[in-house]
Amino acid sequence: MESTYRKYKDRGLRILAFPANDFGKQEPGTNKEIAAFCKNIYDVSFELFAKVSVKGDDQCGLYRYLTDEKADHSLGGPVPWNFQKYIVDRGGKVIAKFDPRTLPSDPKVVEVIEKALGDR
Repeated sequence: MESTYRKYKDRGLRILAFPANDFGKQEPGTNKEIAAFCKNIYDVSFELFAKVSVKGDDQCGLYRYLTDEKADHSLGGPVPWNFQKYIVDRGGKVIAKFDPRTLPSDPKVVEVIEKALGDR
């Protein structure tokens, strides 16, 4: 994610990361510990928010919207694991969703990013 961010940030790309402990308890730490880990191990410079819940009874509002199969973005459905990616255009519309196994460098992801950033 960091290399994608660095490649496109000057063109307006913003990456908003929301850690979650919903899958295999992979994020048990505090927000401060998670931020330090991401900075120290991956040199993350994009925006890292506080830990949220992406599923279940305590699902946060953002993920309630993103996973809503009746929402206006038509890309709803459950989050299968950490690192699900959503691409939102400059107008705030969700325009793509990529599963956790899809790398940010995947040509399909790059195509959507470049198209979205080209729409100025």
